Amino acid sequence: MNLKNKLLKRKAKISVIGLGYVGLPIAIEFAKHVDVIGFDTNEHKIKLYKEGHDPTKEVGDKAIKETSINFTNNPEKLQEVDFHIVAVPTPINSDKTPNLEPLENATKTIGKNISKGSIIVFESTVYPGMTEDICIPILEKESNLYCGKDFKVGYSPERINPGDKVHTLNNIVKIVSSIDSESLEEISNIYEIVITAGIHKASSIKVAEAAKVVENSQRDINIAFMNELAVVFDRMGINTNDVIKAMSTKWNSLPFTPGLVGGHCIGVDPYYFLYQAEKLGYHSQIIQSGRKINDSMGEFIGQAIIKKLIETNKVVKKANIAILGVTFKENCPDTRNSKVFDIVNTLNEYGIETKFVDPQANKDEAKEFYGVELINMEELKDLDCLIFTVAHEEFKKLNLEELDKFFNSNLEKNERIIIDIKNMWKTEDIKKMGYEYWQL
Repeated sequence: MNLKNKLLKRKAKISVIGLGYVGLPIAIEFAKHVDVIGFDTNEHKIKLYKEGHDPTKEVGDKAIKETSINFTNNPEKLQEVDFHIVAVPTPINSDKTPNLEPLENATKTIGKNISKGSIIVFESTVYPGMTEDICIPILEKESNLYCGKDFKVGYSPERINPGDKVHTLNNIVKIVSSIDSESLEEISNIYEIVITAGIHKASSIKVAEAAKVVENSQRDINIAFMNELAVVFDRMGINTNDVIKAMSTKWNSLPFTPGLVGGHCIGVDPYYFLYQAEKLGYHSQIIQSGRKINDSMGEFIGQAIIKKLIETNKVVKKANIAILGVTFKENCPDTRNSKVFDIVNTLNEYGIETKFVDPQANKDEAKEFYGVELINMEELKDLDCLIFTVAHEEFKKLNLEELDKFFNSNLEKNERIIIDIKNMWKTEDIKKMGYEYWQL
């Protein structure tokens, strides 16, 4: 009996190691068909899951309450498993080099608890060669078993888009790879249990690893191009959004827009590629430049805000400012690597204290990682400047008349500043209201 049939007949189990924005949806989907052990070292997170709460908002509380997943932080439970999926984060250090500690620790934990015949599939984003050069040796050392003979290893890059309810796990083509053709078929068959969009079998693990960092680097570069244009158009007095609308009338135009590039994928993955390229003696030109541009956008926006304050005769240091949105993207509670705080850092240099509103963000994370207190939108009053940084649905539902109540009533309309990073408002509508307005 092959492993897929054993899983479907519940004579074998799957584990998902790392139950965040990526691992949780995978575990939930597999648990609809097979026995799943969901492992995470975060005791608080496991406690929330056991109580039926989804802090990621990726699957919702209802799905957590109804799932059959065995949530645990006990590594010994992994000894019951035949097929392991590793979905721990792969962040970067302050010097932009890969932080491999979470992945290395997860690999050590698996190595101590696997048995002969196991298959381990890594989904965490890595640079090409990392699975075979770093992860497999750790597994062999911790288990005293040999890869290829006693256990098999594959790589399947995660492609989940946090907060996206359209492009979900099931309907995104799944790239799979493995150390040999036999285990490649096994891994493909198992993922077919939950993937309806199809499976792409990569020719090697390195190819699959490269595909992930390249697809995100490509997007990073395209956004960097639009960000560079936005900086130049701002000096030219040209509306970037108007240019994009005009350009998009051509059939082969790419629909990228300028913006803050953060999060745990696009803002991180290119650095994994750059790191490995540097080790091989190649100094990237395009990818490095794209990263430099995108990492500078927070400061550029911050300076634009300062200019608007000065133009409207505000005392900069005493300006009452509110930022709407602190997550790295819309309709998602994830604040990791949020570039909104690059704007905040620039404002802080001028002595400006900022209020923060985000109905989606995790308040505890915002406090722990960035030291900010989130307030409710209803608490906003007497503002000089309102900054829309993230296009959450809650913000998009606001109308321009509602914005008046947030501003200082003693200000004239043309002294009330709206900064629109996500192009949420139509320029002509803003002009009718008389606000001072700046778009990225």
